Amino acid sequence: MKLQTQIPLAKANNQIDYNSQLLLLGSCFVENIGDKLAYYKFQTVQNPFGILFHPLAIEKLVSRAIHQTVYTEKDVFFLNDKWQCYDAHSDLSAVSKELLLQNLNPALEKTKKQLECASHIVITLGTAWIYEIKEIGQVVANCHKVPQKEFVKKLLGIDQIQNSLMATIEHIQSINKNAHFIFTVSPVRHLKDGFVENQLSKSHLITALQHIVDISSLSKKECYFPSYEIMMDELRDYRFYAEDLVHPNTTAIQYIWEKFVDVWISGKAIPTMANVEAIQKALAHKPFNPDAENHQKFLKTLEEKIHSLQKTFPFIKF
Repeated sequence: MKLQTQIPLAKANNQIDYNSQLLLLGSCFVENIGDKLAYYKFQTVQNPFGILFHPLAIEKLVSRAIHQTVYTEKDVFFLNDKWQCYDAHSDLSAVSKELLLQNLNPALEKTKKQLECASHIVITLGTAWIYEIKEIGQVVANCHKVPQKEFVKKLLGIDQIQNSLMATIEHIQSINKNAHFIFTVSPVRHLKDGFVENQLSKSHLITALQHIVDISSLSKKECYFPSYEIMMDELRDYRFYAEDLVHPNTTAIQYIWEKFVDVWISGKAIPTMANVEAIQKALAHKPFNPDAENHQKFLKTLEEKIHSLQKTFPFIKF
């Protein structure tokens, strides 16, 4: 008996292994995939500016990073006891503007360095809805709880999304022609925008991304991974959602991660992933008696496993 529709997936060319350099940008779902890659000790840089929900925010980060357009005092503001920047997530906010700038500008530099060497760039789009400051027409990445009356809410058209993504790709290719792009749409439902509005937003993102993939079919540098479709079709049940009924729960994240591994992770990386996972689980082990002889033997064996792994992959740290 067939109880589930399956989305056909094919193994990607130019798969990820432990020599790959990864940059992950975008919505909160890219954090889920990024956390998995970090757990297995792949070489990753994840959202230096924090979560970015829409393509214009990602394009602006990439452009400023490549051109090293540094942030100054005129780019930040004080609200709710913190200094904020409209281009970054609140994770980078700080108690002083000096500290905020010390967060922003090194993050720009870090982004550029990873863009220059990245073999794979994963971009997850969350929404096509944007907020624009009424007075100056500036599109923001994060509203930072500024009153909504200060913004105009707009839905990006398919052409606008496509043009922004193409600009992002062109910026990156100006300093790194070898990077492969993995695009995906976040399965997180933005129901605060409205049920119909969320579907409209996702459809604009998917259509624009399909155009991007079709345009690049000859170079095969841009690929689409159907994380949104897997959630909507294969995991079509609220038991795969968190309590808010909006975000995928840990079971769903693990399921989509395993699909990602099947498509994008090289087979030669799988044994190393197994070794890393065994070490991670051992490190998380809490002994009943830390001074017991058996536990000391356990720690020695664990240390030997770590050193053995680091001989092959010196960048792996626990």
